[in-house]
Amino acid sequence: MSSPSSFFLTLEGIDGAGKSSHLDAVEAFFTRLGRRVTRTREPGGTPLAETLRELILSRPMDALTESLLVFAARRDHIERVISPALARGDVVLCDRFTDATFAYQGAGHGFDPEVLLTLERWVQGLAKAEDETAAGPGAAKLLQPDLTLWFDLAPEAAAERLIGARLPDRFESQPVAFFRRVAAGYAARAAVAGERFVRIDAALPRERVWERVEAVLAHRLAST
Repeated sequence: MSSPSSFFLTLEGIDGAGKSSHLDAVEAFFTRLGRRVTRTREPGGTPLAETLRELILSRPMDALTESLLVFAARRDHIERVISPALARGDVVLCDRFTDATFAYQGAGHGFDPEVLLTLERWVQGLAKAEDETAAGPGAAKLLQPDLTLWFDLAPEAAAERLIGARLPDRFESQPVAFFRRVAAGYAARAAVAGERFVRIDAALPRERVWERVEAVLAHRLAST
């Protein structure tokens, strides 16, 4: 159960798109407004989820195993960090959430999206929807972000940014063709969740990207 004053914000995008470089500025934006911010990430955010993150990023595994570990980490993250923070009325600022799973494990690895949808319902299911006429009998409401900032960048440009940045993990070392599929997965996810997705042109200079992010945040908060 979330507080009316809570706000769940996620940042998404392929590796190299630059989303993580704006986390400090986003946190500072809300802090200036007097809001308490819980900043976290996925996979990760709890001791158990961070352990699973290390496995996911470093050990070879098939797409089903990978997806199960991602959602297991997410469940612990929701139960121990996200849900309590939202109940307190915090702004939850999360580097990636379920959209990344549909983009990476679904589109990138070609894993069955219907299985991902089932896992999403299991892991993110909240109370029964109050309006069963609109949602369908027995439909469960899902925990989803209030706003998702999608940092969209051509995979070729993202790959250039990653060169020499650090030792790549199992995902960052994937070929450009993989990230083309991931980018398409994000676009597909945005198409079905347009009410919460806002595309950020990550090819712009860093200052221009932040101006766009700040404008989106100010507009969204003013309308809530």
